[in-house]
Amino acid sequence: MTSSLSRFGAISEAAVDTAERNLRDTLSIAIGHRAPHAALIVYDTRTDLNRALTEAYRRAAPDAQFIDFDATTPEQILATFERMQAGDLVVLVQSTSFRMDAYRIRIELFKRGLKVIEHVHLSRMPGEQGLHYIDSLAYDPSYYRGVGHALKERIDSAQRGMVDSGDGAQLVFDSPFESAKLNIGDYSGMQNIGGQFPLGEVFTEAQDLEAVSGRARIFVFGDTKFLVNKPAAPITIIVDQGRVVATEDSTPEFEQMLSIIREHEGEVWLRELGFGMNRAFSRDCMVDDIGTYERMCGIHLSLGAKHGVYTKPQLKRKDARYHIDVFAVTDGVYLGDDRIYRNGAWDIAAIEAERP
Repeated sequence: MTSSLSRFGAISEAAVDTAERNLRDTLSIAIGHRAPHAALIVYDTRTDLNRALTEAYRRAAPDAQFIDFDATTPEQILATFERMQAGDLVVLVQSTSFRMDAYRIRIELFKRGLKVIEHVHLSRMPGEQGLHYIDSLAYDPSYYRGVGHALKERIDSAQRGMVDSGDGAQLVFDSPFESAKLNIGDYSGMQNIGGQFPLGEVFTEAQDLEAVSGRARIFVFGDTKFLVNKPAAPITIIVDQGRVVATEDSTPEFEQMLSIIREHEGEVWLRELGFGMNRAFSRDCMVDDIGTYERMCGIHLSLGAKHGVYTKPQLKRKDARYHIDVFAVTDGVYLGDDRIYRNGAWDIAAIEAERP
């Protein structure tokens, strides 16, 4: 009897073909990689997904140099980095996260003016999840750039917002928002090109954190191992003046996470308001890695005082330790009086309605 598994395990040859197409678009459109700039792909072969993506890069970037992280010394890899020129590209295909002593790879590469694509924690997405990850790498510039920039314009001009989680749960942001940040594969005007993939997020937070109150139903949260935890039924968080003050229908794991935050920070702040855009992920189509699933098409929030992008006078960065992603059941999203999310997708017409 012939095995149905390909040389990439649960990832079929057809899926590798899809990965190749997706990565070609990413390299050419999002990253803008082209000759005469060089490309270096540093990979490991510990998982099916690693091997499949590495093969896809061999096809999409045949002139690139490839280095097996597990068969090469850190000194050799660093020496290769040293020889690269500003504008060249480094791709990291990692089953976990490459470590080379105190060398912070992406930060150091950006300092050298290099473009960077990071695929990280691929071992957290075994089997069929690898197919979802490959789908998430598709790059549609008209969607990501068109809707992404329009979302930012609407967020930056809105005086208030609301997330409707259904069953009467509404989380109200009675405040203008911080200038929204984009992770949409458009790096024009940015110092660094690239980052952690997949793409697909616009995020902000209330200018006045204490103007956030109400209820949100949480269907997934990140656990202490940075994995997706999906309770049997959504957990309701009750927010008052920007803090989580109570829960309903909670689980021991969620309460443990809240208690850890309270132990070190005193209270549980609600900070980030993330507008996920990646249509490969939904409430029903998931991967275990919370950092990847964060791009899910819908709303995610962060619990804890930590946020590296925005500063708040009442929160001291040195005391902020936690940023826990939680995902809200998203029946509707409103900016001002306009509903911009419905039926599991961003309402493009509504988002773009007030664009000049």
